[in-house]
Amino acid sequence: MSRLLLVIDTTGEFGSLALAEGVRVLEEVPLHSPDGFGHILFTEIERLLARHGRKIADVGGFALAAGPGSFTGVRVGLTAAKGLAEAANRKVVAISNLQAIASFGTKPLRAVAIDARRGEIFGAVYDSDLRLVSEEVVMKQEDWLKTLPVDVELITEPPRALAGAIARIAAARFEAGLAQDPAEIDANYVRRSDAELLWRDKL
Repeated sequence: MSRLLLVIDTTGEFGSLALAEGVRVLEEVPLHSPDGFGHILFTEIERLLARHGRKIADVGGFALAAGPGSFTGVRVGLTAAKGLAEAANRKVVAISNLQAIASFGTKPLRAVAIDARRGEIFGAVYDSDLRLVSEEVVMKQEDWLKTLPVDVELITEPPRALAGAIARIAAARFEAGLAQDPAEIDANYVRRSDAELLWRDKL
């Protein structure tokens, strides 16, 4: 099986793609599409593969940023990765955005927070091996900060491109036999959608 890995991140206004050979990232492509990625994603994937003389059939596995992030963006990336993997009979790895951001830290403990809107953040704490120390939550930032351990590195300004980091994490998952069938992959929303919250509030 080819070790070529295609990574998709469409979870925010700024997204990215990456093509990797094992843990070696061949190219990372930053994407910016304020009105969504659905209309540009497959063209950008084709261009990325063409620059390296590859086709979808050459890809040995797929990975994606599974969220948290924009609900629409998460769904676009999830649907694309699952569809491509299903068509190519390949497996998929879904990586939390928070875990990918933690990989940019330098300390033994890394607290990651990203904007969740409505005055809240998505937050979690990881160790230097990117293992989850404190579960992913959505809450007010000031309340979350009070829960953090001493000597933790705080990361609140994530890089715009996460696909390269996701590729390195996902490659290790593939090597460990932890990739999944496309039908088994789901989004990592952490919080329910605005529509669900509105429906709950009306009950």
